[in-house]
Amino acid sequence: MLRCGLVAIAVTAGTVALVDRPEPPAQAAEVASPPAPVVLGTSGVASAADRVVTDPVRLSIAAIDVDTDLGPIGVDGTGALVPPADFTRAGWFAAGPAPGDVGPAVLAGHVDDRTGPAVFFRLEELVEGDRVVVTGSDGQAVEFAVTRVASYPKDDFATAEVYGPTTGPELRLITCGGTFDRSRRSYQDNVVVYARLA
Repeated sequence: MLRCGLVAIAVTAGTVALVDRPEPPAQAAEVASPPAPVVLGTSGVASAADRVVTDPVRLSIAAIDVDTDLGPIGVDGTGALVPPADFTRAGWFAAGPAPGDVGPAVLAGHVDDRTGPAVFFRLEELVEGDRVVVTGSDGQAVEFAVTRVASYPKDDFATAEVYGPTTGPELRLITCGGTFDRSRRSYQDNVVVYARLA
């Protein structure tokens, strides 16, 4: 398997533009100020309104056998989302909402590399109702239910839909997908899983 190419979103004077990069793979991202923390449940899987949201440290998706550590990821000087260097791990876009906070928390991971499948290789197999569990640094789990899976061409990525404000806690899981363009060493699409707090 080969690596997917990097798609970046460059933000200049209020203009958003997609930019292809040869290495490493990543997904479209938009730099945004994180909203103020919200409060969620205190025991088991969070869903009530009495726990301060903490940084995520673990991701579990039983339906596709994902169980991985989560680390913060950010953007480079051009506004490109920089994925985890370790292809077996997913990353959380730390400049955006934390999972369980109001807004779309974004988790990104690679689909594959030259050695084979990576952490989000089976991401597009998720279906409505599948559960995604994110555990915070306080040991509390926040459970989300998948609402849909979409695929977007990297040159026509749904930035506003993926990163735009929401009325409650939501989750976006993003990886590369579609046809692999060998000349550009990049997948042509991004797969996005949408999920809401369960």
